[in-house]
Amino acid sequence: MATMDRLLFGDNQFFGINHMSEEKARAQAMRFQSTQAIMDVLDVAYDEGIRTFMCTTHDRIAEVADRVRGNPTRYAAFQFYPCMPYAHKYANAVTEHGMVGALRHFMPADGLLATALAGGKALATKEVDSIAKVLIDMEMKMFVGTRTPVIFIQNVFTDLLLGMGFTRALRIFDDHIREKYGAEPAYISMNMPMLLDALEREGIERPIICSNINKIGFRMSGGFDAYLDALRSGRVRAVAMSVYASGAIPADEAIHWISELPGVESIVFGASSAGNIRGTKALVDKYMGVAA
Repeated sequence: MATMDRLLFGDNQFFGINHMSEEKARAQAMRFQSTQAIMDVLDVAYDEGIRTFMCTTHDRIAEVADRVRGNPTRYAAFQFYPCMPYAHKYANAVTEHGMVGALRHFMPADGLLATALAGGKALATKEVDSIAKVLIDMEMKMFVGTRTPVIFIQNVFTDLLLGMGFTRALRIFDDHIREKYGAEPAYISMNMPMLLDALEREGIERPIICSNINKIGFRMSGGFDAYLDALRSGRVRAVAMSVYASGAIPADEAIHWISELPGVESIVFGASSAGNIRGTKALVDKYMGVAA
């Protein structure tokens, strides 16, 4: 079982995502057009002792992974928590290369799909399990040679499968991540209580689930009390996001409240300034103890 650091660094700020301000999101997207600009912020976080980067599988993250691989001494303790899939990447690739070309572009050289395409077999004839595994391997290709002890499914995909009732796909993901990557499978969801119940029905016990958890119930779908019940039950290993409720809760108050909740193992946050990074790290160390 992976031991997670208390504080994880997210990537929303690098790709123009801000839940309260479109203007700020656009400014951030402009600022982080270069990989060096992203690395400058990651270096601040890393030097403050934040060693885990929880990130999408955006094309730009492949460049970050290249930097980390290329300097193993500098980044000896650096680890990624990949979050897949990054849907826009596939849509853009299909537009540019066509469906088969896009699949060839992303898939691992030794993947099942390579064999299927080489043999002229239709993708539709392959088992769902096999296709799912190939898609996971596509996403993980950029992280070869880096440390990825925990691997997440993005909330858009998790919650789509949950809503469709096709939770068997989550079990396929869970098994493949453990068997091929020796990593801990994890899930991002906008409805942690509902997802927890569904995962347990698939035989997945004490899953790692990342969801919004904050004092005012901001974007906590499924009901504030249901989250607290799940956390107190010991059935979930929670990663809390949106702990500041996009700025609605003062930082000290937000971290203090989170620190007293059972079941919350980690907090993920995004920041683009050294002051905000250091401030959050100091509060987490104060209330939750130094990162594991």
